[in-house]
Amino acid sequence: MAPRTVTGGEALVRALAAHGTDLAFGIPGTHNLEIYRHLAGHGIRHIAPRHEQGAGYAADGYARATGRPGVAITTTGPALLNIAAAVGQAHSDSVPLLVVSPGMPLRHPSLATGTLHEMPGQSEAFGHLTAFSHRVTSVEEIDAAVARAFTRFRSRRPRPVHIEVPLDLLTAAAPVGPPRLAPPHLAPRPQPESVRAAATALNRARRPALVLGGGAHGAKDEVLELAGRLCVPVATTANGKGAFPESHPLAVGVRLHSAAVQKWLADCDAVLAVGTELAESDLWSALPALTGTLIRVDIDPAQMYAGRPADIPLVGDARETVRGLLDELTLSEGGSGPDAGANRSAGVLGSAAALRTAADATIDARDTRRLPFLAAMRSVLPPETVWTSDSAQCCYYGALPHLPVDPPGRYLHPTGFGTLGYALPAAVGVKAGAPERPVVALSGDGGLQFTVQELATAADLGLPLPVVVFDNGGYGEIRDEMSARGDAPVAVDHPPLDLGALARAYGGQGTRAATPAELADALRTALTVPGPTVITVPEPTGSAGLPELTEPTAHTGTTARAAAAGRDGAGSPQSAEPAANTQHTQHTEHAEHTQHPDRTGPARRTAPTGGEHP
Repeated sequence: MAPRTVTGGEALVRALAAHGTDLAFGIPGTHNLEIYRHLAGHGIRHIAPRHEQGAGYAADGYARATGRPGVAITTTGPALLNIAAAVGQAHSDSVPLLVVSPGMPLRHPSLATGTLHEMPGQSEAFGHLTAFSHRVTSVEEIDAAVARAFTRFRSRRPRPVHIEVPLDLLTAAAPVGPPRLAPPHLAPRPQPESVRAAATALNRARRPALVLGGGAHGAKDEVLELAGRLCVPVATTANGKGAFPESHPLAVGVRLHSAAVQKWLADCDAVLAVGTELAESDLWSALPALTGTLIRVDIDPAQMYAGRPADIPLVGDARETVRGLLDELTLSEGGSGPDAGANRSAGVLGSAAALRTAADATIDARDTRRLPFLAAMRSVLPPETVWTSDSAQCCYYGALPHLPVDPPGRYLHPTGFGTLGYALPAAVGVKAGAPERPVVALSGDGGLQFTVQELATAADLGLPLPVVVFDNGGYGEIRDEMSARGDAPVAVDHPPLDLGALARAYGGQGTRAATPAELADALRTALTVPGPTVITVPEPTGSAGLPELTEPTAHTGTTARAAAAGRDGAGSPQSAEPAANTQHTQHTEHAEHTQHPDRTGPARRTAPTGGEHP
């Protein structure tokens, strides 16, 4: 094909379309108009969130739910900084997010000149948040930068990527040939001898364990078969939630923070961890000392030595690696062998159930009150529902361990980086990418207000989107932490806000649900009404409305306040998912950052008398 003269803006859009991009999220600005000029001509739809952070979270949700990289477009300077929190979350959760933006002109002087949106070292700054930031130097280089990004997404641990096109190159024209394309999906496999060593260890194990992270989402069928063959309890991280059916009798669920589950892991003679960092933000503490053999499956070689180094490292795609293990397992050496497996089946099933029971035996009274509401939601929503989550008590104490999700359902949670405001815009992205699937956003009132303006974006879509908000009048987790420290609560109580009226102002609907039955009815209606419906579930609000809980509860055998004394954070436990369900089976989750109390979930809990508080 003969070269065609195109501008840098069209070269960028053409390259995106050539890699299958048909939807982008972003906000047009003075500097990126040449990009927007060509979107429709190359078949790329566009959704305009009301803030660039919302664009990033929407592209993240789209990527996790569809398995295709999410694309976000910003302009220079402040717009790019606005999306930074979403990029950090995608990096933490191993999500393939591509951010494209203009940059200062190619020969812009190193000293500031007062140019509009001028930002020193824009590409260099984003290089620390992403797998790489590629500032192109010619129109001819643009398609190579895009191909480089998609090659990364298809062959390695997914991470966000930033492509910067200098302002003068966006409008410059040059003859270019057909867009260069990334190679097809590459599924690296571990060394055969390593697979055999892992299979031998599993064959011989008498007390094996299986831990699934976000990287296991692309290997659902394989890990289900493996769990059955080994007859082994299966625990999942936050981003691994849904990679294994939580209704399965072998499922332990998202309960790695429980003292009972941690003791079980420590006592196992073989632990197979697939696509997980075994991160502090899932455990809410350091990883317990493992006495058995740790086998790690991960596309990222660095994970073999991060935290607890692997005894048997399996570097490769999760699906291909687990398939290899299944081929090698003979189950004939007395540990998990066929006779032993049959004999121990009932005991293992009982063990998984006992782990769930022990983990749930120390639920705080205020967390217990959410359980009927979660059950009501589960009863209304079909199995294929996609739930988007936030760094909120109703999510990390409630839905993560207590809202069962089976494939093909998904549960998307901002782990590791633990940002606030993820649920609503991520739900917009999911709904845009999979309009036929039921989607529910689950948040607290504090987290919702970080991105509440995206109700307008949801209204633009015109697709049913329930937004369930547990309203405790502010930042309930930080309020509890202050109280546990003996501090007077400061800056954690918000004045009452009519969230339903706010939803209506943005073009949606709003209602309240004070009982589980009312919540179920409201959800049924919301699933039939175009646009967002905010359903407010009132909880005790404000410091004055949360008296000390000094009476023993039926669940703890100790005071609920003592059980809460170890809480830290305002957001979520870790896991990336991906954590994400990307087109790959190999991504790992990432949350190497210690949870911060202003943005994330409980970083660690102390174990009160009677056991770990979940």
